Amino acid sequence: MTRIEISDIAQLNVTLQEKSPQEILDWVSKFDGVYQTTSFGLTGLVLMDMLAKSGSLLPVIFIDTLHCNLVFNSDFQETYELIENVKSKYSPTLHIYKPEGANSVEEFTEKYGQSLWKTDSAKYDYLVKAEPGRRANLELGAKIVLTGRRRSQGAERSQLPIIELDNSYSPPLFKINPLAAWDYNQVWSYVKENNVPYNVLHDRGYKSIGDSHSTTPTAEGESERDGRWRGQEKTECGLHKDYFKLKRLAKEAEKRKALNAQ
Repeated sequence: MTRIEISDIAQLNVTLQEKSPQEILDWVSKFDGVYQTTSFGLTGLVLMDMLAKSGSLLPVIFIDTLHCNLVFNSDFQETYELIENVKSKYSPTLHIYKPEGANSVEEFTEKYGQSLWKTDSAKYDYLVKAEPGRRANLELGAKIVLTGRRRSQGAERSQLPIIELDNSYSPPLFKINPLAAWDYNQVWSYVKENNVPYNVLHDRGYKSIGDSHSTTPTAEGESERDGRWRGQEKTECGLHKDYFKLKRLAKEAEKRKALNAQ
C-alpha cells in the first residue's frame, strides 16, 4: 500500500485502538511520505526508539521556535544538547525548520519585537509553529506525520483518535498518534527501561517542555500539562491549531501595527 484511504479512517481508528504503539508504527511505516514530527519530548523520543528498534526509523521534522532556552538558565541549552544526544544514538535524518526570516532569537526579536508571545499570542504561534510546520510538510512532501500527543494530556487532546485528517492541506494530511492511549507513567517507564535519551529538565520537575517562557515545573498532584501556559486559557501551540485562522489573525495584527505607526 502507498496511501491511506480517507474512506477507511473510521474503521481504521476502531481497529488500531486495539493495537500496541509498536504495531501501529509497523503498519504506518509501510506507507509513502511518512515523517515524524517532534519537539524531542518524551513521547516523541519513545516513538523514535520504537522505530529504531524495528529498523523503520523515519525522517524527523523539528520546528525550532528559537525560544527553547531563554529562561531556564542562560548558561544551559538543554533542548539543543538533547538533540545532539539523540543524533548520536539514533542518527535520524533530521529536518530543522525555523521561523521564516529568522535564524536566532535576536533576529526574531528585531523583526517582531520583544515578548511577542505575550503581546500577540496568536501571531507568535503562527510565526514560530504553524507557518514553519506547514512549510516543512509542503517542502518535504509529507503525506503522513506522526505526533507524540496523548489523551492523558487532557484539554483538546482528551478525545484524540489514532488517525486524524488535516483538511487544510490538499490532498489532506494524515496525522497519526500511536501513543494516544498511553499515560505519562507508561511513557516514563518505557524511557527508563529502554535507556531513551531525555531532556534533563524532566529531572528538575518539568513534566512537559516547550518554549521557555511558557514552561514551568509541575507540583505534586498537578498533571503534566499544568506547567504549560500557566495562568492562561491556552492549551495548545500553533502546530495543532487551525492554520488559516492563525494566519488571518497574524495578518490582522500586522495591519493594526501599520496603522498605529502612522
